[in-house]
Amino acid sequence: MKPVRLPASATLALPRWALFALCLLYILPGLIGRDPWKPDDAAGFGIMWTMATGTLADWLSPNIVGLAMPEEGPLAFWFGAICIKLFGWLVGAPMAARIAPICFFLLGSSAVWYTTYLLGRRTEAQPLKLAFGGQPEPKDFGRTLADGALLIYLGCLGLLVHSHGTTSEALQVSLVAYALYATTRLFEEHTIRRAVVLGSALGLLALTRGWVTPFALWIGIIVLAAIRERALLPRLILVTLPLAAAITGAWIWASQQVQPYGSSPIDAWMAWNYHLVDAPSWSTLQYFLKNAIWFAWPAWPFAIWAVYAWRRQHAALHITLPLTFFAALLVLALLNSHGEEASLLPLLPMLAILAAFGLPTMKRGAINAVDWFSVMMLTTCAAFIWIGWIAKQTGWPAQLAKNAFKIAPGFKPEFNLFILLVAAAASAGWIWIVYWRVSRRPSVLWRAVVLSSGGIILCWLLLMTLWLPWGNYIKSYVSVAQQIDAALPTVKRCVASNVGPAQRASFAYFGKIEFAQFGEKNCDYLLLQDNHRGNDAAQSITRSSQQWQLVWHGRRPADRDERFRLYRRVYNAPAATPQ
Repeated sequence: MKPVRLPASATLALPRWALFALCLLYILPGLIGRDPWKPDDAAGFGIMWTMATGTLADWLSPNIVGLAMPEEGPLAFWFGAICIKLFGWLVGAPMAARIAPICFFLLGSSAVWYTTYLLGRRTEAQPLKLAFGGQPEPKDFGRTLADGALLIYLGCLGLLVHSHGTTSEALQVSLVAYALYATTRLFEEHTIRRAVVLGSALGLLALTRGWVTPFALWIGIIVLAAIRERALLPRLILVTLPLAAAITGAWIWASQQVQPYGSSPIDAWMAWNYHLVDAPSWSTLQYFLKNAIWFAWPAWPFAIWAVYAWRRQHAALHITLPLTFFAALLVLALLNSHGEEASLLPLLPMLAILAAFGLPTMKRGAINAVDWFSVMMLTTCAAFIWIGWIAKQTGWPAQLAKNAFKIAPGFKPEFNLFILLVAAAASAGWIWIVYWRVSRRPSVLWRAVVLSSGGIILCWLLLMTLWLPWGNYIKSYVSVAQQIDAALPTVKRCVASNVGPAQRASFAYFGKIEFAQFGEKNCDYLLLQDNHRGNDAAQSITRSSQQWQLVWHGRRPADRDERFRLYRRVYNAPAATPQ
């Protein structure tokens, strides 16, 4: 027997405009009004900007003004570079590059919603018919579940930072969600057209963060099709896989033919793919258990409950399909010996969709417990953000103000009335949502997650408004880039350096520093980065049989370890010629 018994009154769907506004309210804070932040956001921007201002070689071989970055894949950076070319003149290159992650996020959110809607309107997912009628229509039930899935997706803690950066992870999680949507369509229609769409999604996924993830998903789809839809196997083998390989192969072939900057990035790219798969280890399992609990909150408790509640209908597509994708990606996460959040991120769309199907079966007591936990924790978090901001502005409470300025020495807070009004309006909206949930006790399915998602969005919005200048101060390299620019001559000279990707991107864009290209050695200046804590710096050094004279040294005020030193090459004076 199905575990769901539900009246039509519980399937009140949110308006489409409200969902779109909620997504914008989620994604825009944190992308507007800041510099590229270290480490990954600045590095991703550097690749996009280099492509936008470079040649075909830069598009085929991702790099940051001469520093090769062959890992992952070029697709996300292609989109960012296109946005810079189209809108950079209007909003500046950093903001133009962030238009790409906005589009990535909207793609992923739409895919989560429509996948849940398609699965939720299937016959096997419908609630039991009531004795006197009044059960919801399939489309209404699907829409309500889709609203719940989207709210859960927005509430996942792990999605916050990764969706707000100019990185390939932001596109990867969205393409995984879209691949799940394309697979759902394929299992419904069994057409070659749907197999083509799925193959395109997997091919683009390979160009985003390697071929390992899409290949694992394809294997999972093959296994599921062999169990329940064998008629799909020829399409998956003869259409989907070759098309995905062709899309990826087009970039590989072009790179091999053009040989950008005298070499192809494919060998390094393949090596990076191989390092994603290793033997299982206890440390990897520990990392997964330690981080997945908060990373996938609040989706994973609802998802586990959904699998348990629907255990007697284990063959239903709305359970087996998300579980198949989840299992394939879970295996990859456990085989990744490096222990990185990027391996957990693709799990979120499947968990959100599974969690949505757990909502109709949740007991009222469990829903109330989740609600009160969300209210207490997130209200406390929002209050602490407000109190910290007040301390930063006024100096009271003194200890909080001291801690804030200890992390960011030299930071000077400025009062912004507009930012204050936005934060106050968001806080008032949160109070209204809590009052609505407590006083009216709505019966709609998504009531169990509206407080969790709303509280997460509130806290993120407060951080990205009240605390954005402070965060920009401690995570931006603009001030250092400007100091280095001032120390260099007006006529720019080549600068050799060992700085990392984030620093290189920031210095090149904000400081207009001309770095050595792909190992070029004949440079007049040398910029070194190290972790020497002392304020003293060698006035001269010998490096590669050359003498270098110190002309500048400095650091970011908020970083106690990272130091930068700029040296000028010393040329021996030529001997005097006798007259």
